[in-house]
Amino acid sequence: MNALSLLISALSQGMIYAPMALGVFVAFRILNTPDLTIDGSFVAGMCACAVVTIAGHPYLALLCGLLVGALAGLVTGVLQTKIGINAILSGILTMTGLYTVNFMMLGGQSNLYLQRMELNSAGVESQVASETLYKAFRSLMVGLTGNKKFDANLSALIVTAAIVAFVASALAVFFRTRTGIAIRATGDNEEMVRSSSINADRSRILGIMLSNGLVALSGALLCEQQRYADLNFGSGMLVVGLASVIIGQVFFGHRGVTLGIISAATGSLVYRIILQLAYKIDMPSYAVKLLSAVIVVIALTIPRVKQLIVQRRADREGDEA
Repeated sequence: MNALSLLISALSQGMIYAPMALGVFVAFRILNTPDLTIDGSFVAGMCACAVVTIAGHPYLALLCGLLVGALAGLVTGVLQTKIGINAILSGILTMTGLYTVNFMMLGGQSNLYLQRMELNSAGVESQVASETLYKAFRSLMVGLTGNKKFDANLSALIVTAAIVAFVASALAVFFRTRTGIAIRATGDNEEMVRSSSINADRSRILGIMLSNGLVALSGALLCEQQRYADLNFGSGMLVVGLASVIIGQVFFGHRGVTLGIISAATGSLVYRIILQLAYKIDMPSYAVKLLSAVIVVIALTIPRVKQLIVQRRADREGDEA
C-alpha cells in the first residue's frame, strides 16, 4: 500500500469514527458528564443498522441506529436525573443492559453479516450481499467515472465526509438555539440553570441522548462500511473517542463550541493516521488499545507541559527584571 492509499484509508476510517468523537465531545466537554454508555450505544447502532439493512433499507438503517443510541442515552439520562444514580454508575448499568439488547438484535449470535437469502434463477435459495450506502455510492462513482476499479476507500471517504459535514454543521447550529444553549449552560453551571427556572434535568437528558445518538450513528456507518456487526466491537470505544477529542483540542485549544466540534472531528482523523502509521511498522493488533491509552496520556500531558514552560519563562523574566 503506497502513501496515498494509506492516507485515504486512514481518513476514511477517521471520518467513520468522527460522529463518535462528536458524541464524546458533547458528553464530556459540553455536559461535563463521564458517560460510559458510549461503548454499548456504539454496538447498539451497529446491531440496529445490520438488522434494518438486511431487511432492505440501508438508508433508513442509519437513522434507526441513531435512534437506538438516543434511546440508550434516554435510559442513562433518566437514571441520572429522575432516580438520582451516579453518572458513572448510570452509564455502566445501561451499557450492561445493552449487551443483552444487542445480543437479541443480532438474533442470539455474536456477529451478523449483511447478507440475505434470495432465490436464484434455478429456484434455489442462496446468500446475497445486502445493499449498503457505501456499495450504492461506489456503484454510482464507477458509473460516473467509468473506472471499474474505483478505490473503495476513496468512495467511502467521500460519502462519509459529506455525512460528517452535515452532522457537524447541524450540531453547530443546534448549540446556538435556545435548547442547545440550555444544554451548554447545564454543563457549565447546573445550579445556576436551575435557579433560572430552566429544566436542567430535561437539558441533561437531551444532551446525553444526543451524545449517544451520534456515537450509535458512527457504529451504524462502520457496520455498513465493513458489512457486518459484531457484539464485542464496542470495547474501548470510549478511549478512542476521548483520544480524538483530546488530540483535536491540542491543535485547536478551547475556543468555543463550533471550533470544538471541528477539533473533535479533526482529532478523529489524526488519531486514525497515527494508528495507520503504527500498523505500517508491523505493530500487532492486540497492542492497539495500549497505543490508544498512551495517545490519551500524551495528549493530556501536552497542555500541562505548555503551562509549565510558560510559567518558568515568566518566572525567569521576573528574576531578570
